[in-house]
Amino acid sequence: MTASEPRTPTAVDRVAETWVDTLVDLDPTVGTYIGRTDADDRLGDYSPAGHETLVAATKAALAALESAEPADEVDEVTRADLGAELRLVIERHEAGQHLRDLNVIASPAQEIRDVFDLMPTASTDDWERIRARLDAVPGAIAGYVETLRLGVDSGATPARRQVREVVAQVRRHAAPDGFFAHFAASAVPSEGELPASLARELGDAAGRAAVAYEQLAGFLADELEPAARETDGVGRDLYALESRRFLGAAIDLDETYEWGLDELARMVDEQDRTAREVLPGASVAEAVAHLEADPARKLRGTDALQRWMQQTSDRAVAELGAIQFDIPAEIRTLECMIAPTHEGGIYYTGPSDDFSRPGRMWWSVPEGVTEFDTWRELTTVYHEGVPGHHLQIGQAVVNRGKLNTWRRQLAGTSGHAEGWALYAERLMEELGYLADPADRLGMLDGQRMRAARVVLDIGVHLGKPRPDGEGAWTAEYALDFMRSNVQMDDAFVRFEVNRYLGWPGQAPSYKVGQRIWEQLRDDAKARAGAAFDIRDFHRRALDLGGVGLDTLRRALLS
Repeated sequence: MTASEPRTPTAVDRVAETWVDTLVDLDPTVGTYIGRTDADDRLGDYSPAGHETLVAATKAALAALESAEPADEVDEVTRADLGAELRLVIERHEAGQHLRDLNVIASPAQEIRDVFDLMPTASTDDWERIRARLDAVPGAIAGYVETLRLGVDSGATPARRQVREVVAQVRRHAAPDGFFAHFAASAVPSEGELPASLARELGDAAGRAAVAYEQLAGFLADELEPAARETDGVGRDLYALESRRFLGAAIDLDETYEWGLDELARMVDEQDRTAREVLPGASVAEAVAHLEADPARKLRGTDALQRWMQQTSDRAVAELGAIQFDIPAEIRTLECMIAPTHEGGIYYTGPSDDFSRPGRMWWSVPEGVTEFDTWRELTTVYHEGVPGHHLQIGQAVVNRGKLNTWRRQLAGTSGHAEGWALYAERLMEELGYLADPADRLGMLDGQRMRAARVVLDIGVHLGKPRPDGEGAWTAEYALDFMRSNVQMDDAFVRFEVNRYLGWPGQAPSYKVGQRIWEQLRDDAKARAGAAFDIRDFHRRALDLGGVGLDTLRRALLS
């Protein structure tokens, strides 16, 4: 895979580029995410008026896109995929999703804080921009509260469980020893100490941001929680909308639920067989206990975890770059990081457009978790790094000569990205990187979890009958169901289940995306017959950048 030759920007490209500029202006966190610093001193308008401005801009962009004539196949993909995304933004707004936008992992309550993790911190100027953005936090929080309050008035509220969990999150950030205080105290630019005046202003701004988060916690606890809905499920209509958002494709939810049950049974069988390879005659639980007692497979402390992640990633990049993929120099660097938060997620952030910030793998380790099992997490490094997210997303950035900014930095869905990452895990098994049954058991634990949450997510949100035949899905049953299907610390399991309950449609997109990626590969192989080249298939697929899965299907099989 190599960077493409530059192409002359087209009318469709210009619409896409203008849309990126609009997003960065209206939501500056988007700019930070893709490495643009021109709006790093601001935050977006989270008020109802801000949402109306965004929708008006979305409608204008859609009209411009529909009037732009595609010049080539690249334009055809851009027009189809960007058009689908713009229509979905409008549809979600009309459904009032912004009025109930609160969950434990991906809502403004996290977004406003999380953006500081990605901001440059090397220079005094960087810290001045951080100071300005910290000063913008109270206004952003006030606008967010105004929107949620409108949701209360109109009956569009999140689930009570999500509100309670987020209250605990934001209070941790607001605490005297929480994120904002710690972040300001850590300000040391590469050229030395900050000017005393800026250090004071930074501390004051961080204090005001912490107060805003405490005020958010008060609103959530005092006003939103009493009005929040008691049920965790969102129902079929909203779930179908969110599923399309995360897949870029419409699926048969009932068929997918039944497929999820079958896939889970298949994973259980494969895991049982692999457990007996780890320890003859052992059950999965016994094999896991055997591995957890092995000091050679244990990491103690986050420093050891970070070093191991980096070494494992570096090896994969070097070896796969030599024998399996053409990995450009720009993305041969992947930084493995311990996140400053303790929420339980493991995630990837792509490189900035100029590669001044490399791709990064982040591990948000829950409080109290100090030991990590290499056999369990090896596949995670491949999932987040190479050949997973970093190869996929980094290659799109490299391919800037062919892909406009929206295509290489912002397009795509969880189903495309996470589906590829699960596909990549199985690819690493095929290439021999999981030949050790212990490592393969860890991969299967992850694959089993992804299959289980297809069933759980659709089951809870659509009120499906439970697999045990004892009534409909509930949050309590969902927690027990996950505990019985994964070998994970209970803090991780609890966070995961709360995430599924509050973020409908996202969790199944991983396994459903993998299913669609595998179907596309098999369809392409059937068409090409003996001429099929798997490396060429991967190259063509990744050269498209991020797209919805319907767009991917049309592009690869047309």
